[in-house]
Amino acid sequence: MFPLIRNRRLRQNEAIRRLVRETYITPNDFLVPLFVVEGKNVKEEITSMPNYYRFSLDLLEKEVKDLWQMGLCAVLLFVKVPDNLKDNKGTEALNPKGLMQRAIKTVKNACPDMLVMTDVALDPYSCYGHDGIVAEGKILNDETTEVLAEMSVSHAQAGADIVAPSDMMDGRILTLREALEDEGYTDTGIMSYSAKYASAFYGPFRDALDSAPVAIKDVPKDKQTYQMDPANRREAIKETEMDIDEGADIVMVKPGLCYLDIVRDIKDAVEVPVAVYQVSGEYAMLKAAAEKGWLNHDAVMLEQLTAIKRAGADIIASYFAKDAVKLIS
Repeated sequence: MFPLIRNRRLRQNEAIRRLVRETYITPNDFLVPLFVVEGKNVKEEITSMPNYYRFSLDLLEKEVKDLWQMGLCAVLLFVKVPDNLKDNKGTEALNPKGLMQRAIKTVKNACPDMLVMTDVALDPYSCYGHDGIVAEGKILNDETTEVLAEMSVSHAQAGADIVAPSDMMDGRILTLREALEDEGYTDTGIMSYSAKYASAFYGPFRDALDSAPVAIKDVPKDKQTYQMDPANRREAIKETEMDIDEGADIVMVKPGLCYLDIVRDIKDAVEVPVAVYQVSGEYAMLKAAAEKGWLNHDAVMLEQLTAIKRAGADIIASYFAKDAVKLIS
């Protein structure tokens, strides 16, 4: 058919490229992770995540208002818990006056229409840095899910719209859903980290919350006994479908770029929204390369985000959210 068909006709200027473009990034695509710490007037840059910060509650209020003004309408809250409040059972996670519970209320008071999602896992509260209760060298599954269910109810009581269990314990979605229903929180959603891999990309996040597994006797040195093997593909579909059957409203793949095949597989297999978490290591790598002058920060950032959405993501949790929105706006 050449030269009747010339694909370059639809690429020859910006106007035509915009007209036929298949994938667009908008502020509505983003879920903004926020790190919260105790104190007042605290805005601490995370060393391994340049230009990203931990906020005390007073500055969290300002940050949330700024996000809303930018068109960003959803946040995902994480808390950095003081060491003296950590134990093996996540006791502080159930404190109705705990940092997470106060953070939820702060966001809702500052911006009532902001969608608030909350991290549900024990690692920020654990003296061992694990997502579950540790006993005899193992992470206890069923005992952990009971605590996670109580955490979820506590977050709902504080005003969370959606709880986001990131622990990868078996059966925890059903346990959470039943607990929320029993307490009357029928409208509280669950975004499950359904396909969360035992990735090497989480390092800066663990710096941000001081939540890395500790290297001591009788404590697993990593999270490979509960997070997924990066070599596995079919297992992600199984995990995700089970979570949906148990009551998950949104499912997530984590990390992002190295797992876009998984995102597409899941998107094709399910009929609920699919979220992708572009994790701290992905963020840090681009920041470091851009600082060296090796990559064009903004161009690569938008290319990565476009790839995630093109793969099938309905929601993108990303530390780049503010930077991206400034560009696309």
